[in-house]
Amino acid sequence: MRRGGRKMKQNEKKKNYLIDNGIVSFVRRNMGILIGLAVLFLFLSIFTNSFLTAKNMLQVLRQICINALLAFGMTFVLIIGGIDLTVGSVVAISGVSIVMLLNMGIPLPAAFLLALLIGSLVGLLNGSIIALTGMPPFIVTLSLQGAIRGVAYVITDGRSVSCENEVFNAIGNGYFLGIPLPIYIVAFVMLLISVILYYTRFGRRMYAVGGNVTAAQFSGIHVKQITIWVYVISGTLSALAGIILASRMYSGQPASGQAYESDAIAAAVLGGTSFNGGIGTIGGTLIGALVIGFLTNGLNLLHISSYVQMIIKGVVIIGAVGIDILKNRNKGN
Repeated sequence: MRRGGRKMKQNEKKKNYLIDNGIVSFVRRNMGILIGLAVLFLFLSIFTNSFLTAKNMLQVLRQICINALLAFGMTFVLIIGGIDLTVGSVVAISGVSIVMLLNMGIPLPAAFLLALLIGSLVGLLNGSIIALTGMPPFIVTLSLQGAIRGVAYVITDGRSVSCENEVFNAIGNGYFLGIPLPIYIVAFVMLLISVILYYTRFGRRMYAVGGNVTAAQFSGIHVKQITIWVYVISGTLSALAGIILASRMYSGQPASGQAYESDAIAAAVLGGTSFNGGIGTIGGTLIGALVIGFLTNGLNLLHISSYVQMIIKGVVIIGAVGIDILKNRNKGN
């Protein structure tokens, strides 16, 4: 009886520990963005008639999936103190690549893997140049951003490539148990990268590199190796987003993914990821992606022009970065 009672107490302590250090800490860490999401949700529910409908909610969540995948990869990059401006271009080239491969008669599984491989290779190129040359990530990825999109235009001759493969088109447009398939994909990816980030040596070393790269080097961490792999992950997730987007649009388009990097950065930073590196969570990034998605959807429902939306999103990004800077200053003091 005593042993049984001790086990019960130990289990209760474990549960309380998980609650206190999991859910509670998560809510505290993301209190600001959660309040912002709630206020935005309430505002749009009151001032629009079609926002709070099952059809619109599913449509918004389907759209958010693209930005969420890009933002997850961007979170990894920002944690190590880098940045990846090629994510939108990878969306384009992976989307047109898988459609062209399918039209050539390549089986869907093989075409899917090859399109993912293209994103991985772009990430490998990004990471290798940054790690081996010491060039600033902003310059490297900005340069490759145009080069990669240029390749997408060249291989398609600047035209969209339609796809009639019904199985492929179902990836972005299909449902399972009334829920869009991309949501299941994002949920699986989120679980996988959360395990990598929080429960592996690789994830801990990412935070160490972003927190203090010099200290990480002296502690024996292979900073260059970590950097390369992080960019590979970002490129792979961007390619997955491009595949889903091409499936949704029933075509691969070389112009797709333009300015997607800004939404990905905004989602990550709004979710608490620091531009200075060493800080970031996948859960926070998901909340940031929800804010960006609901904001975009709400502005469309309110018939706000796309030009004004660009201004509003720009202000949101500046505000998020400003808050991040203030937080770091307060910690320094």
